[in-house]
Amino acid sequence: MAASSAIASSSTAFINKMDVGHSALSSSPSSFSIQKAKKRFSRKIVSVMAPQQSERKPSTTGSVKTALTMTEKIFARASEKPQLSPGENVWVNVDTLMTHDVCGPGVFGTFKKEFGENAKVWDREKVVVIPDHYIFTTDERANRNVDILRDFCTEQNIKYFYDIKDLGNFKANPDYKGVCHVALAQEGHCRPGEVLLGTDSHTCTAGAFGQFATGIGNTDAGFVLGTGKLLLKVPPTLRFVMDGEMPNYLLAKDLILQIIGEISVSGATYKAMEFVGTTVESLTIEERMTLCNMVVEAGGKNGVIPADSTTFKYLEDKTSVAYEPVYSDGQARFLSEYRFDVSKLEPLVAKPHSPDNRGLARECKDVKIDRVYIGSCTGGKTEDFLAAAKVFLASGKKVKVPTFLVPATQKVWVDVYSLPVPGSGGKTCSQIFEEAGCDTPASPSCGACLGGPRDTYARLNEPQVCVSTTNRNFPGRMGHKEGQIYLASPYTAAASALTGYVTDPREFLQ
Repeated sequence: MAASSAIASSSTAFINKMDVGHSALSSSPSSFSIQKAKKRFSRKIVSVMAPQQSERKPSTTGSVKTALTMTEKIFARASEKPQLSPGENVWVNVDTLMTHDVCGPGVFGTFKKEFGENAKVWDREKVVVIPDHYIFTTDERANRNVDILRDFCTEQNIKYFYDIKDLGNFKANPDYKGVCHVALAQEGHCRPGEVLLGTDSHTCTAGAFGQFATGIGNTDAGFVLGTGKLLLKVPPTLRFVMDGEMPNYLLAKDLILQIIGEISVSGATYKAMEFVGTTVESLTIEERMTLCNMVVEAGGKNGVIPADSTTFKYLEDKTSVAYEPVYSDGQARFLSEYRFDVSKLEPLVAKPHSPDNRGLARECKDVKIDRVYIGSCTGGKTEDFLAAAKVFLASGKKVKVPTFLVPATQKVWVDVYSLPVPGSGGKTCSQIFEEAGCDTPASPSCGACLGGPRDTYARLNEPQVCVSTTNRNFPGRMGHKEGQIYLASPYTAAASALTGYVTDPREFLQ
């Protein structure tokens, strides 16, 4: 794709893209420009063998070592290899395998078909099973899927099965968590340097913890269940350097929409996306999760952010398992590097029907909407609801369209009802949402993000226009195939709810 074709009106903030052989960062050019990168791989000579003429003394200089990126280092550790290169296929030892109610039955069926009816999983403490997608529904097949999970986990004595039995009152299920990607983080299953595979494309969310995390298919997951290994190709790495102070009207959702708009939905196909820079370092864990969550919308194999004090502090009360973070070497080779001055960015949306159909929120102010949806693994975390509440609080107005709120997990639901919103005089998110006329926060789950059965809460059952904090806006994604979805940050979603049109949150935040 020609670099020029990716330029949208918001791309003044995109500083430079360069082909680099190492991570030494050149200074930012004063004029904002885009340089078309030459796709260039180094042709590394791994070894040269020659007939031995005479006895040779051992080398005193040690083995030659090639610098590695974070993702390459994780692959090297997991495959027990001292060296590897992008494009190489290696058998990787898996630290954690996750599956949920949509894919779990197929995974378990594959496992039994290939390994035998009485086979045991490779490690019952490394399998995490999280029902979350089609939960609060009367659909019998959806409910049966959860029963299949329960039967398998009981038979296999799976340690981490977050079960739900009472669909009428989710609070009566102490084990039930909610959305798998947020629950994995909250329950301490995400650790730096590890390999996490899941039967969900947004498993890449966990890259926020400095680990390799990616989605796999049911067949692959069935194989991992039996062996604890998977054959994976080492991805080359694209590096995204984001510097500058984050404006108070932007969130990580705006950053990732900027990037996807820049490189397109296929711009990172089977590549690692590494995020660094002062802006990234300033982000909370939940905001980093948003950034990594949507790398798959650019075709990325995984997203990854170097672990730092923010990561370690989050993990303090989450896990007792020892972990070893890794970092890209100073001379590591990146396929391409993109640089952004975040202070120049504006609030964005992804217009129907593609996550790379980027537009400025202010330029879509004439788009009349029918509803707003705040939820999902991308936009249903505690900080996402605090952000939305901040906009409602600043406006002091009521919403003009139905506004649906779906906390990702039980913990997020509790936070919505208990955490005071800064500057509110002690009011909680739930109180502010009620005063603004929003719908009562729903039971935690994936909700309408994936459409689901017709009785799924807030599902698009009519061809309506929706501003959503979810991650995909393909036709039919949230239900009706003629529905129009505008992807946005919680700030932009809340602002749009207040006006009934796609709205730049700066109208209320400045």
